[in-house]
Amino acid sequence: MRKLLLFLFILSLGSKAQNPVILTESMALKLAQMPIKSITLEFPNKPGHIYNSAEEVNFSPRMLHPVFYGSFDWHSSVHGHWMLVRVLKLFPENKNFDEIVKILGNSFRIEKMRIEADYFSKFENAKTFERTYGWAWLLKLDNELMVWNHPKAHEWHNALQPLTNVIVDLWKAYLPKQTYPDRTGVHPNSAFALNFALEWARTKKDKEFENALIEKALNFYGKEQNTPAYLEPNGADFFSPSLQIASLMSKILPQKEFASWYNRFLSDKSFQNVCQIPVVSDLTDYQTVHLVGLSFSRAWCMKEIAKTLPIKNKNRNTLIITANKLADKALPLLFAGNYGGDHWLASFALMALDN
Repeated sequence: MRKLLLFLFILSLGSKAQNPVILTESMALKLAQMPIKSITLEFPNKPGHIYNSAEEVNFSPRMLHPVFYGSFDWHSSVHGHWMLVRVLKLFPENKNFDEIVKILGNSFRIEKMRIEADYFSKFENAKTFERTYGWAWLLKLDNELMVWNHPKAHEWHNALQPLTNVIVDLWKAYLPKQTYPDRTGVHPNSAFALNFALEWARTKKDKEFENALIEKALNFYGKEQNTPAYLEPNGADFFSPSLQIASLMSKILPQKEFASWYNRFLSDKSFQNVCQIPVVSDLTDYQTVHLVGLSFSRAWCMKEIAKTLPIKNKNRNTLIITANKLADKALPLLFAGNYGGDHWLASFALMALDN
């Protein structure tokens, strides 16, 4: 009976969703307009700064962070920069190339990045700022610059190093102390952060950091089974905790070992649940709109998981079909809200379409 129900569920996804949503140059530039507008937009702003004295209240977001002051919060500005770098790399002949280069050139200045880096030691309690979500996106940005063989990428990468070095040092100091994973569906999610950090460590060939990240991931998730994904999502999730874990493990375990781990990890009930399209009741609510991002992050995780699963795995095709359906349903919502989604969702959409 369980197999019959799963088969009927797969059929219910519909044949139309099998056609992948293609990332065209036109779509990439349409998405890029969001960070282009928000990167230099200082307000509204959610600074995340811990005020230690009355004097610090006078610091504006731009004074604290001369590069990543826009886009409502620091981490969204960071992944907005990543997105623009990615668009330039994917479509180097696009009509907005010069405009994007000008914006990024204004950000990737060594003197500005030194101030960004100094923030973490200048202020009391700043060492936990953006741990680990913002740290992960910073390494994602640095990684993108490392793997793009272009003069501008080399220039910007060099300028980013004062900040990158601080983030890596903070992460290496924190990792041994992180006794438990954070399984939330929002910013502190550990699996998401470990995934991006692992990508960076491998590109950088920092074997010590890579091994530490792998050891932590295996310690957190290596023996996990029957994860309760049937309880997802929470009301403001933009991550699926279960799929973030599976995506991470797909980068660590060999294919055969991963397939065995994955089969123990998700029950049919949980799998069916994470394949559902999230209901977004209010696109103008800054928290509820997170659920649009959930569709995109589920899509990119499903694609990454499917790449590692054997072709004969019972979930593989369903993951691919569902990923395309999630992205297809979420894209119109991306352009129908307000700044609550505009300041960050385009990066998630690019991740989903580009995977």
